[in-house]
Amino acid sequence: MEPTRILYIYQEIFPYTPETFASKICRELPQFMQENGNFEVRVFVPCYGVINERRNQLHEVQRLSGLNMIVNDNDHQLIIKVASIQSARLQIYFIDNEAFFKRRAMLLDDNGESFKDSDERMIFYTRGVLETIKKLRWTPNIIHCNGWFSSLAPLFIKTMYSSDPFYAKSKVIFSIYNDKFNNGINKKLEKKLGVKEIEKQKVIKDKDISWETLIKLASEYSDVITEGEKEVKTLTKGVIDPKTHTYIKYKEDMKPIYLNLYNEILGKQ
Repeated sequence: MEPTRILYIYQEIFPYTPETFASKICRELPQFMQENGNFEVRVFVPCYGVINERRNQLHEVQRLSGLNMIVNDNDHQLIIKVASIQSARLQIYFIDNEAFFKRRAMLLDDNGESFKDSDERMIFYTRGVLETIKKLRWTPNIIHCNGWFSSLAPLFIKTMYSSDPFYAKSKVIFSIYNDKFNNGINKKLEKKLGVKEIEKQKVIKDKDISWETLIKLASEYSDVITEGEKEVKTLTKGVIDPKTHTYIKYKEDMKPIYLNLYNEILGKQ
């Protein structure tokens, strides 16, 4: 029987990024799946400057690197690196680019605000993951996105990549974490997406593009939404209506819940 293929699109993962609730669950979840079912996983994360590449033994994958991603009419070189967590039998893929990810700060600056180029960083990262998967010739059954930095992935998958054989049948899960920022994202985000399928629509209806805007956008294009941690419920009140989405509330140990969800979403239960 063919294994179920799960693509994890992360914004952080321990031990490569600092230990947080989200980075720990992102580290534990892929291993749990591999040990508790017929699953094959791929894990992606940005290659932030805070990651010690020598200590963590990251190395570039030449056959996957070299593609130029166009964001806002500018070419940006896509570099793919990998590292392994031997004890978990996990290989982690890192999306890298000098302009977007060499700064030591990850998602927010010293004032707790998102960067002026966060919109372009998100576009580059998300499309970098999706294009790399195609180069790997690996078709995911489930794509599990975690955190606001991955929030554009559901939209891309359900529009630009919806007829692509690699993604046409993929189910998308989006997990929300307590990672809110207080400033806005560049208002030209929608124009920069480059998605022909939404050119004549206005998919971002908010006047200012906030954390809530991104969460709402991801939710609209996802098959399932989950609360990644306890505090999320208060953050999403008035942003997402659980009654209009397949919505899973946070429980103390989410790993078995995700296992059941993956099986259920593919009709295996």
